[in-house]
Amino acid sequence: MKGQVNRPLVASMASSHIFKIMFVNQGKVYEVYARKVSQGRLFGFVEVEELVFGERSTLVLDPGEERIKSEFSGVKCTMLPMHSILRIDEVKKQGQAKISTIEGGNVAQFPMSMYQPAGNDPGTKK
Repeated sequence: MKGQVNRPLVASMASSHIFKIMFVNQGKVYEVYARKVSQGRLFGFVEVEELVFGERSTLVLDPGEERIKSEFSGVKCTMLPMHSILRIDEVKKQGQAKISTIEGGNVAQFPMSMYQPAGNDPGTKK
């Protein structure tokens, strides 16, 4: 028909996207799955919406996934600092959310700001 747009097909394709997000939080690596990932409304943050978890119908429950699920219960949108993101992958199917420890011994990355406030450039002389 004239002027008709096939929106249901586009909506179903968009809802099939699944992203695997790996980020560092308090010395642990979180791996979560979500349907929407975008540049944040807040400068320096990545927005993650519609987190996806495994079905509760299975008899074997993963305590790691249950912990993440309870930590993010009731969260509509979470904003992750860009410097905590390890990687974001678009995947074909959802995996299992998990929390793991950072490998590499007793060395930890010192949290630092990506941007310096104006006038505090250590390279300039006064």
